[in-house]
Amino acid sequence: MKLQKEKIIIVVTVLIDVLGLGIIIPVLPFYVESFGASAITLTLLFSVFSLFSFVSGPFLGALSDRIGRRPVLIVSILSSAIGWFVFASAHAIWVLFLGRIIDGMAAGNLPIAQSYLVDVARDDKERTANLGIIGGIFGIAFIIGPVIGAALSSLSRALPFFFVAGLATLNVIGAFFFLPETHKHMDKEKKMVLNPLHPLTNAVSDKLLLSRYVAWFFFGISISGMQSIFALYMGKVFGFDVVMVGAIYTAMGLAVFLNQMVLLRNFWLRHFSESSIEVWMFLSNAIGLSILMVPSTYFLIFGIVVHVFSQSLLRAVMTSRAAGIAGPRRRGEVLGIMSSVLSLAMIGGPLLAGSLFEIKPFFPFAACSLALASGFLIMKCYSAKKVANTG
Repeated sequence: MKLQKEKIIIVVTVLIDVLGLGIIIPVLPFYVESFGASAITLTLLFSVFSLFSFVSGPFLGALSDRIGRRPVLIVSILSSAIGWFVFASAHAIWVLFLGRIIDGMAAGNLPIAQSYLVDVARDDKERTANLGIIGGIFGIAFIIGPVIGAALSSLSRALPFFFVAGLATLNVIGAFFFLPETHKHMDKEKKMVLNPLHPLTNAVSDKLLLSRYVAWFFFGISISGMQSIFALYMGKVFGFDVVMVGAIYTAMGLAVFLNQMVLLRNFWLRHFSESSIEVWMFLSNAIGLSILMVPSTYFLIFGIVVHVFSQSLLRAVMTSRAAGIAGPRRRGEVLGIMSSVLSLAMIGGPLLAGSLFEIKPFFPFAACSLALASGFLIMKCYSAKKVANTG
């Protein structure tokens, strides 16, 4: 019962945090465009956040292994609140960048939340199902968030960002008073290396996880590239406005929620092995993004369905298996590295997508599909090598 209570508190904390993303992502391109910014500037805003997340993620994850999840998560959420207040108050493009930098400097929210839910898992399947809850939370956020974002944006372009900053502030207060500590294997005597890149140097020599990190990087290139230009793509190719884009993101959120909260435990993990899922979902996702290249509403809907189910499933399973390999004493560090690898990809992914979008709107989807195909080949070779070594 105690574990259930802890899980509920953690889920509520993460929900409030992620709800902010659901609110701002559909309206962000239109807000940035109001400053006269180009598609390249928009994608640079994604990239600068990812650059600072790349440095901070592994360090904060390792710090949470040493001093606990709770204090690090609270500081991280506080950083998000300050960053969004700065972003919402912007009077010039450089202030927009400052807001994203502040947010990125302590962007440990997701890997630490993942560590929380892995800490309270009793076995491998519950570990994966718990991480699926994170995906389900993203789904809920993208069901509710775009509706709120569109409504607030109709009153003021900046209002959604002030609202998200206020939510984050309330989340800091709630986490301070109610969020428990779940990390029971802290090593407070362990020397903490202050160099934030130290965990990343460890990652390069990690033979068990290196192939997974590389494949995860290609996944990050794809997901960040697609996310950064998808709203612009729907606006330019299909003529959708902010309300329609918000409705599509809401439908995507509903699909993620269904996949993570219902199908992951009751269908995917029951009928397929995790090792096969994390290989073949790369290929499925590549196919989904290729379908999106066709300028047809029917292909758009079908491609979104394939993409959403594939990427949300892949995200949960790959993260879970990495956490399982890491063990309790390195879990925060390894999940921080996974987050950092994703952030590194998110530096280049949006820049690549923005540049290609300026040439042809469908070019980014071709590049993202190729990145996923590369990830598929890496995981396929890794899987075959592992079987050969076992034999």
